[in-house]
Amino acid sequence: MRSKNDASELRIWPGAVIVLLQWVTVFGVGRIAPGTPLQFFSMMGGPLGGALLLFLWWLFGSRARWLDRLGGVAAIVIGFFAVIALAHPSMQMTVFVYGIPLVCLTFVVGAYATRNWADGRRRSSMIAIVVGSFGLFALLRSDGVRGDLGVELALRWSATAEDRLLATEPLFGKSLPTVGADDEEQARSETEWPGFRGGSRDSIVSGVRIPTDWNSSPPGEIWRRPVGPGWSSFAVVGGRLYTQEQRGEEEIVACYAAATGEPVWIHRETTRFWEPMAGAGPRATPTVHDGKVYALGATGILNALDAADASPVWRRDAAADTGAKTPEWGFASSPLIVDNLAIVHTGGEGGKAVVAYDLETGEPRWFAPAGTTSYSSAHLTTIDGVRQVLMLTGDGATSLAPEDGTVLWEHAWPMEGGARIVQPAITDDGDVLIGTGFGMGLRRIALTGGAERWTVEERWTSTGLKPYFNDLVVHRGHAYGFDGRILSCVELATGERKWKGGRYGHGQMMLLADQDLLIVLSEQGELALVSADPEGYSELARMPAIEGKTWNHPVLAGGVLYVRNGEEMAAFRLL
Repeated sequence: MRSKNDASELRIWPGAVIVLLQWVTVFGVGRIAPGTPLQFFSMMGGPLGGALLLFLWWLFGSRARWLDRLGGVAAIVIGFFAVIALAHPSMQMTVFVYGIPLVCLTFVVGAYATRNWADGRRRSSMIAIVVGSFGLFALLRSDGVRGDLGVELALRWSATAEDRLLATEPLFGKSLPTVGADDEEQARSETEWPGFRGGSRDSIVSGVRIPTDWNSSPPGEIWRRPVGPGWSSFAVVGGRLYTQEQRGEEEIVACYAAATGEPVWIHRETTRFWEPMAGAGPRATPTVHDGKVYALGATGILNALDAADASPVWRRDAAADTGAKTPEWGFASSPLIVDNLAIVHTGGEGGKAVVAYDLETGEPRWFAPAGTTSYSSAHLTTIDGVRQVLMLTGDGATSLAPEDGTVLWEHAWPMEGGARIVQPAITDDGDVLIGTGFGMGLRRIALTGGAERWTVEERWTSTGLKPYFNDLVVHRGHAYGFDGRILSCVELATGERKWKGGRYGHGQMMLLADQDLLIVLSEQGELALVSADPEGYSELARMPAIEGKTWNHPVLAGGVLYVRNGEEMAAFRLL
């Protein structure tokens, strides 16, 4: 007769149910509610909650021998902390989110499969199962996550795109005479793109019409070259491209010839920013103004450089100036030039969230409060005849007087523990659109008043468009943008969604206003043409452009489309 603690009488079904619920929580919720707080909390809470329930079952309801019960829990706990210590730094969150559910699954399957084995063989096999499941993660490296929070894995010791770039293309010198005079003269006569999302920071292009039949008239590739990691876009001025990259321990502001993609100059800062979700490199886009380049690095270094040869004009540590700590995903504020000021957001406390620097000297001219967490950039607009700088943060929206940083008005729309990333959008009648991911949606607010008193009114809040880090565009009474991974169109009068369609991951877009046309750059590096038509979703063309995860904003200048990500950049002739 078998004893009560005989391993062959193992009660396995509660463990199987716990693992099933854990996997549904961790991996299933994101399918139903992608890009929402529910997905985030399920991915964070599911592994830990499932593991705790599994321990309770194994200790008090499994009927396993007590030595097996205590040994099993100890093996999992010791295995978890061991792999955290041994794994690549990029894998710690991955071990938590994916490793714990895998070990829970293999533990239950292993316990059932070995239930009738001899004690020594069973116990050694269970230890091997736990070690093997956790040990798998010590062999891998995370190259970041996608917009849907899915992890991108590679073998731990395989070369990254940055490694391959550094091995094949040494960091070039400060100044290289690679631009032909004819190329520069031709490019200077073309339309310019002075900074983040263009001159108005709205990714809207007027006066341009392109062929839409890419079967007969596809975009012509002009050049392609590798680039260092970073989520900076381009500024295009005077026949040159300006962007930011990471190359090893050097964070660089780089200048390339727009016509050929060949390097012209770089400016180096010996600093490196990296975090496991988005990887290495600077986040902000340089701004070019009056022959100078203004660029904020991911660790808070703000440089003003001569656009011709990278000669330093001035340098500031914006983080130190404002007492700000480096945000989780790095400083991402693309400098805004207003009159004789360069304005950036750092999130410093004590009324120093925003700082304005003198363009000539680099000395701080004013500080202003505007939330503490933001990956958006300062945005200049005019409302009711009053120029103002808008700032979106995790607290809501703040408007500042550009002359001295005086707060004109505020609108509270707090994100619990979050930060807004997209730019505000302005309607034709001067209302402001605030886009927010994590299920919160799009809000339209109306402003009336003047310099003395402002009235802020919420017109509507819609969940028909929930932009996470994907900026939207406004056109003919409608807003077009990404609702998670799918394009969406919302009517500005009511906030009602008109359509939703087309899967492009978490990409970016721009608008050709004269042609009612969206140029979409997908998260997978594809280019697509989509009609900016409220009557329905219609994709006109699609083609591959660049390889790798692509979150950077596309740029169109002089009929040439410039795209990049953290691995390569390319130029395509659209006209």
